[in-house]
Amino acid sequence: MEERKPNVQFFPIINGLQKMALYETKARLYLIGSNNTQTKFRVLKIDRTEPHSLQITDDKVEYSQRQIKELLSMINEGNRAQSGQRQMTGLNRTVSAFGIVGFVRFLEGYYIILVTKRRKVAVIGLHTIYKVEDTTMIYIPHESVRKYRDDEPKYVRLFQNIDLSSNFYFSYSYDLTHSLQYNMSPPRDIPLELLAQIRPPTPDGEEVEKAENFLNLSVNSKDSSEEAGKEARSCSSGKEVRHDENEATVNFSESHSQTQPSKSRKKKQPPISYGIRNKPYDRYVWNSYLLKPVENILHPAWILPITHGFVAQSNISVYGRSFFLTLIARRSCHYAGTRFLKRGANFEGDVANEVETEQLVCDAHVTSIHLGRFTSFVQIRGSIPSHWSQDVSKMVPKPPITFDVMDPYAETAGKHFNELLRRFGSPIVVLNLVKRRERRPHESILNTEYCHLIDQLNIFLPPQHRIQYVAVDMARINKQKDENVMSRLSEIAYWAVKKTGIFQSAAPYYSHHLNPNTHYRQMERTSTQGDDNFGSHRNFTLGERCSRLQTGIVRVNCVDCLDRTNTAQFCLGKCALAFQLYALGVLERPALEFDSDCVRMLEEMYEDHGDTLALQYGGSQLVHRIKTYRRTAPWTSQGNDIMQTLSRYYSNTFSDTEKQNAINLFLGVYIPSEALHPIWELPSDYLLHHSLTRGVRPCHSRSTSQWWDSDVMETLPMPVEEAKKSVSLLMPVTSKEPKVDLYTDHHRPSEFCVLSELFSYHMSHSVRDYMPNFTTDESPFSVRRRPGKRQEELSRNQSSSLSSPKNPGISGQASTSSTTSSGTSSTESEASDEDELSVASTASDDGDSSPSLSLVSFFPPMTKTYGNYLHEPSRTDNAIYKSPISSHTKVKL
Repeated sequence: MEERKPNVQFFPIINGLQKMALYETKARLYLIGSNNTQTKFRVLKIDRTEPHSLQITDDKVEYSQRQIKELLSMINEGNRAQSGQRQMTGLNRTVSAFGIVGFVRFLEGYYIILVTKRRKVAVIGLHTIYKVEDTTMIYIPHESVRKYRDDEPKYVRLFQNIDLSSNFYFSYSYDLTHSLQYNMSPPRDIPLELLAQIRPPTPDGEEVEKAENFLNLSVNSKDSSEEAGKEARSCSSGKEVRHDENEATVNFSESHSQTQPSKSRKKKQPPISYGIRNKPYDRYVWNSYLLKPVENILHPAWILPITHGFVAQSNISVYGRSFFLTLIARRSCHYAGTRFLKRGANFEGDVANEVETEQLVCDAHVTSIHLGRFTSFVQIRGSIPSHWSQDVSKMVPKPPITFDVMDPYAETAGKHFNELLRRFGSPIVVLNLVKRRERRPHESILNTEYCHLIDQLNIFLPPQHRIQYVAVDMARINKQKDENVMSRLSEIAYWAVKKTGIFQSAAPYYSHHLNPNTHYRQMERTSTQGDDNFGSHRNFTLGERCSRLQTGIVRVNCVDCLDRTNTAQFCLGKCALAFQLYALGVLERPALEFDSDCVRMLEEMYEDHGDTLALQYGGSQLVHRIKTYRRTAPWTSQGNDIMQTLSRYYSNTFSDTEKQNAINLFLGVYIPSEALHPIWELPSDYLLHHSLTRGVRPCHSRSTSQWWDSDVMETLPMPVEEAKKSVSLLMPVTSKEPKVDLYTDHHRPSEFCVLSELFSYHMSHSVRDYMPNFTTDESPFSVRRRPGKRQEELSRNQSSSLSSPKNPGISGQASTSSTTSSGTSSTESEASDEDELSVASTASDDGDSSPSLSLVSFFPPMTKTYGNYLHEPSRTDNAIYKSPISSHTKVKL
């Protein structure tokens, strides 16, 4: 008998408070939150009579529009005061907002920070991602009770140095702190005590819960009675309850896999729908400190996690069919800071400049998460996990690298890689781009230390889960005329992507079985049928639709994790994009050419991605760009290189200290107090970021040989955090309920929309922004070349395998928004897109050599185009043409 497939659907819960209004009286602030349609409201009451403490009240009750008007009218009447013969209103509307960033206090009272402007920057299925455009900071206590402190204005100015309108993002329904693969996986173990309280929705679609029936799963159940267990069995429609010694839980995957269908009942069971909300990953929640005073007091609908990094989205149009390419970068708030002030790692294993980059590609014609086709690939960058730093007190461009603490047992690196195994699984591929040979040792000492750390950790790991280490000296290769950096990185990227695989939400097309690709099939070990240890979980993740999961991560680093790292991540993204488009049925083989419209679009996105991350960490845009290593940048950009270098040097020397203090204040690393010295008087923040130096010891001493957690090996190669996923909210729903109806929330059919104002109308488009104006080949995967340009040596880029794709040296002038960088050799002349012609790629699956270029390839003969060849008329024909022609001859002609 076949195993009975689970028929359970999980829908993400939409944050019901997307519009807010702040009202004030002399004694209180009232924050009114509502949904988009303004049919459901909630109220927060904040006391203004307390000069230091935060007194906030949430009744956790939903109000209708009529009820909220009556409430505001009653508050207004109760606070109205007489002033002579004129009545003064007791309730004033202060500001409108879209969400709460948090609450913060320095030396006086608390401030409330609200999002006042937002902008849509991306869509994932029916989920919308917004960018914070503007915020407001309002002092809560009334002026009559305020006790002034001299340093308060300084702290306020320092706090506001963190520009919240610069690259901060949020979503009301999508968890930006986790990857798409994690978000699409269901919860594994759910406490039995809460399941016993859940009732299935009524057939007529009415809501069963009241206002406060969101279920908080943060507290595990340790005691459960038999009656609660029977009730849970009766209302969960066939779910088998598994009792545990420490916690009573129910495992959906095991219960459904053990249940056999009966012959008499072949009718498909209706799906059981649950609304869930993930626990945000605190590493990427930048306002977690600001929400800490109220996270246990307020209803979850008020909580809005905000991430910091980069988000961009473009439309790849394949003959009219749209595929959305999305790039999401999440910057870690652990050990965060500026370039020279945050190097290496702290004692907890948190590294500097850690950014997780996710590349998503989806078919835009089917937006449903359950029915659509989504793919993703995740990679990460971060500083070398060791205790090293650079002394910036000396006015030199490259301060010397020194090791502050010796780590003979690689404890810090072990904590860092243990966290990567928990989050991403195995294998971990380390791509080290630090220089290996130097006349005067500078970067090379980091390379030696990194190799020693990885060798030390690999001694105790099982062979199948060991860290894969690859070192590439990009600077040295780029100086050699007979070498090509991009070809070398493409080879490594192809090998690394095959090691980790990609995430694919739907089963492959039937054509992939009829005409299989050997390179794509090498990733079958990550499919839903590959791992017996995690097979039941995978089958339950997306049912029969799930094709493959990404197991493991590619970790890229150089010294700064900026210029070289961004180029290597682009090569990884280009290789992954080919596999993603092949999985979506777009490409015949998983390979893309460098000078195609699709790759030019990806290159621009990664350059904007690199510029943004470089500004956040280094204080300037990229100096060495992708075109620098492709040797296609124009010579006119050399001046830009000098300006970016000077800008980065000035920022690192003069403004990084104040910026670091602002980050420490914003993240709660430093909490102001009258008993402490002000943060601007501290000589260094080393003690704030390193707990061991403050005498704080970890509770559990970790073995130097078993440097990983005990539960990590139980689920490898799958990550333990995904294998044992838990959620913060769970409730039974129907698919049409407003709290989970993503279609209505996204399209808003009740509102009047102008076509030219829609986000998809302004999205970067491969046809409008990248395809030449005059071309007969509309494919975004065709190579675009210009006649009259000097071609690079084609044999340098030819390869006999897919892992080393051709790299046509001369490409079109990319229409990127970021400034280009100078290359090593650049002799190409200026040209417009109107002169660009299209030459289709004729490469085979095995990577055949490029066709030779000639004048005939650009200007084919007339016989090939029209079928006839024009020639000079003969003497006899000229005589007939000039002589008088009779009417009979005219008719005959």
